[in-house]
Amino acid sequence: MKNMQKAQASSQFHGVGRRKSSVARVWVRQGSGNIQVNGKKHVDYFDTDIARDAVVTPLKLTGLDKKFDIQVNVSGGGRTGQSGAIRLAITRALVDNDESLRKIFRQNDLMTVDARKKERKKYGQLGARRKFQFVKR
Repeated sequence: MKNMQKAQASSQFHGVGRRKSSVARVWVRQGSGNIQVNGKKHVDYFDTDIARDAVVTPLKLTGLDKKFDIQVNVSGGGRTGQSGAIRLAITRALVDNDESLRKIFRQNDLMTVDARKKERKKYGQLGARRKFQFVKR
């Protein structure tokens, strides 16, 4: 209850998202729908349509794409991991703003954290699972 009152009192909402080795910090404010990722427009920052669509999915799903300005600071990983981290961070920030959106996001698997990470290379092998070639004779 305190969190909801605090969220309504301020005009800025914060969310953190992680995916693979990427970490995204997002600040959401009332505005006209601008999304800035590390100082660039999200359309310029991401080179594929899949990554661009992943960023705006939570906003389009709720119809809030023209009501908020979003500032993103993302680091680590590649573009795919970064777009997934931003999507989760935006979702969390919007839920911090309005708790009734949680059900919509949960039904569309936007609140679920994708915990898959790269498996480490093991000693005595070429990679995580790849072995050296077996020589019989």
